[in-house]
Amino acid sequence: MKKIAVFLLVTSIISGCSLMRPTVTVKPGQTEQKFTGKVTRDVNMGYQLYIPDNYVTTDPSPWPLVIFLHGSGERGTELSKVAVHGPARLAKEGKSFPFILVSPQCPEGQWWNSEDVIALLKDIQSKYRVDENRVYITGLSMGGYGTWDLISKYPGVFAAAVPVCGGGDPRMVRFAVKTPVWAFHGEKDNVVNPQESKDLVDALQKAGGDAKLTLYPELGHDSWTETFNNPDVYDWLLSHKKMDSKK
Repeated sequence: MKKIAVFLLVTSIISGCSLMRPTVTVKPGQTEQKFTGKVTRDVNMGYQLYIPDNYVTTDPSPWPLVIFLHGSGERGTELSKVAVHGPARLAKEGKSFPFILVSPQCPEGQWWNSEDVIALLKDIQSKYRVDENRVYITGLSMGGYGTWDLISKYPGVFAAAVPVCGGGDPRMVRFAVKTPVWAFHGEKDNVVNPQESKDLVDALQKAGGDAKLTLYPELGHDSWTETFNNPDVYDWLLSHKKMDSKK
């Protein structure tokens, strides 16, 4: 009877674990996905999802995750536009990344809503093996603004951030003091004034944060190609863990 009882107990535990395990079809490479959820309103958001080639292994270890926010020109419902620039473009072209990459699409005529992005992140975390201590955020232009907004409104979520040619409210960045930031901007940018990045990095540094800014003397608004082609940017992101920012 004892053997039967132990067998039933083990079977019950295994069954319970199976029920709790996410059941999604994992396809390496970049694919188009759709998220439907509800926060303060209904959210319908398409996104490009990149899964590393060796994600599907017997190793159950969680993976780092990078969220990439595009600029205003890629808004709409045509998901292929999301892969025009940045990490999403590189993934589409076949570059291998050592992290899960989520590249959502902002609806036409709107700006990034941080609450929506966080809702998408939670959905991804419920389906894939994501290391919650290694979630990163980056974005260009409008997505740079979105990056600054997210780390200010959700300071306990991201391990590090890379806003590119973005801007925001310097009064709000004090809430992002525990999130390391590496910002980038072209000094000849006539779309988003590089002074915006300077002011935000300066405000974060004065608040005691870990922030730095790289300025490209000869670049205009397109400072993202140079930035996202630089392997040091990804190495810098992945060198941070959320627990590091608590020191």
